Amino acid sequence: MKELTRKKEKLLRLCGSMEQLAGVRLVEYQDGRASGLRCAMVDNGILSFPLMLDKCLDPAWIRYKGRNLSFLSKPGLQGRNPYDTAGEEAIYSIMGGAMFTCGLGNVHGFRRVDGVEYPTHGRIRTTPAEKIGMDAYWEGEDYRIQVTGEMREARLFGENLILRRRVETKYGSGEIRFVDEIENQGSEPQPLCFLYHCNAGYPFLQPETRLILPEKSCTPRDKAAEQGMGEKRVMGAPIDGEPEQVFQYILAEDPRGDTFAAIVNDLWEVALCIRWNKGQIPFMTQWKSRASGDYAMAVEPTNCGFDGRGGQVQILKPFETHVNEIRFCILEGREAIEALEKEAEEMRA
Repeated sequence: MKELTRKKEKLLRLCGSMEQLAGVRLVEYQDGRASGLRCAMVDNGILSFPLMLDKCLDPAWIRYKGRNLSFLSKPGLQGRNPYDTAGEEAIYSIMGGAMFTCGLGNVHGFRRVDGVEYPTHGRIRTTPAEKIGMDAYWEGEDYRIQVTGEMREARLFGENLILRRRVETKYGSGEIRFVDEIENQGSEPQPLCFLYHCNAGYPFLQPETRLILPEKSCTPRDKAAEQGMGEKRVMGAPIDGEPEQVFQYILAEDPRGDTFAAIVNDLWEVALCIRWNKGQIPFMTQWKSRASGDYAMAVEPTNCGFDGRGGQVQILKPFETHVNEIRFCILEGREAIEALEKEAEEMRA
């Protein structure tokens, strides 16, 4: 695709509209449980992904050169539902997607803490965006695509937390950048929990698919995870009724505090690499589900342990802001994968 390297002037001489190559459009689904779901449909020439305006601007899927990388659960694509935060019923709204944002009050499963009910993975994942902005524009020689919005998690006589999200990519790039500013706009300190549930699925995810990361330590959540410790980084084939396995890692980082985890398909020679900074996001959880029909693996940068709100959590002071940056980097080729392996080794050294 030589046109990806051409200058702005040459591209504009070749194209009547840049939408031949890249752009963003508002779409709305009209049937089933997805009826009414609005998305900012982004296409940058290599990557395509719908950002769900009604669900925290999370990407429902990511496709690389037309091939799916992400996991969509059995409930499928759906918008905001009345049972999304209704106790144990919330599990019926877990659709997976390329990423869903867990928090801000909790990230764990349905639980009562100090007499308050917290739904599965929290409320922010199904919170609609406000103040939505979409743009595709030239900046120098780069054609940039940007989507922004604001989500509020608040209640009477309780918390008032704001998440402002900016999602960026550019034409011909294998990278998507998510920048979140989380602000406590209340006058009381608030516990802050967040976890970015980044989900790989078939056909990218296959039995030989593996995980590359700079592991320092790993803790299994339960007996099922204990039994899977020896093969935790290789996906394996689907098994009927197989229990999920969950592991929590402490990763090494480079001198800037940056770290990563990459899910690698060696047959395709493609890696889905998630990058973040440990100063912003100190831990990573891995979710591995080999159950038939629920076949998925997730990389989950987080500030919480397994207990989430029930354990030690970050406290956001009144009017304080915490910033996270998550980058999805899709890499192709044996050399790129070997470079990830070398990077992980250097971080661990």
